[in-house]
Amino acid sequence: MFTFKQFKIHQDRTAMKVGTDGVLLGAWVDVTGVKRVLDIGTGTGLIALMIAQRAPEALIDAIDIDPDACEQAGENVKMSPWPDRVEMFNSSLEEFAGKSSEKYDLIVCNPPYFIGSKKSKEKQRRLARHADTLTPGDLFRFGAGLLAEGGRLGMIFPFENKQLLLSKAAESGLYPERILNVKHNSEKYFVRVLISFSKMQMAVVEETDIAVETGKRHEYTEEFSRLVRDFYLYVD
Repeated sequence: MFTFKQFKIHQDRTAMKVGTDGVLLGAWVDVTGVKRVLDIGTGTGLIALMIAQRAPEALIDAIDIDPDACEQAGENVKMSPWPDRVEMFNSSLEEFAGKSSEKYDLIVCNPPYFIGSKKSKEKQRRLARHADTLTPGDLFRFGAGLLAEGGRLGMIFPFENKQLLLSKAAESGLYPERILNVKHNSEKYFVRVLISFSKMQMAVVEETDIAVETGKRHEYTEEFSRLVRDFYLYVD
C-alpha cells in the first residue's frame, strides 16, 4: 500500500505500481476550470485520484483494459474522499471511444511505452508496459476525438520518444502547449518528457526542465518538491 496525504493506494493486484511517472503527471497537468476528465490506463487509479484532489468540481472517468487493475482502482476510489466523482470502466480506449458521447476538458495518460522492447512473459505486466495494445497513434487519434474544444491531453513518455510523439500528435491535429523535460538528477540526462497537447497550435510553447533528485538518493530538488508536496507525506 502507498499512502498519500489525502488518500491511499492498494496495488497488490495491479501490474504497474505507484511510481514517480504517475505522480509527476498527476501533479503537473493543468486542471484549471476542468469539469470532465478521462484517465486512460488508470492502473491503480492514482492519477484519477490526484486529479480529484486538485480539481474539486471535476467528474473523472477512468478506464483500464486489465479487469484486475480496474477492480482494484475502483476499490481505491471507494476508500478515497471522492468516491462519487470517479467512475471506473473496464475497457480498451478503442471500445470506450466507440461508445462514449462525452467530450473531455482534460485527458491524462501514463501509457504503456516500451515500444519494440523485449516483452515480459506475464500477460498482465506485458499489457501495462508495452505499446502493442495502445500505440501513440491510437492514443492521439482516439484522444483527439474525445477531447472538447479548448481541452488538453497530458501524458508522460520516455524522453527518447519525444519527437515521435510530437509527430504522431500533429497527424491527429494535436499540438504541444507545455513541455516538461525530466532528469533523475542534475548530473544525468533526460529520461522522461511530459507534454500537454491541445487542438490549437501555439506560437510559443512553454518548455521547462526539472530534476527529481539533487544527486543524493531520496533528496528531492525544490522544483520537484513544489510539484508533489500536496501528495507525498514526507514532502512539506
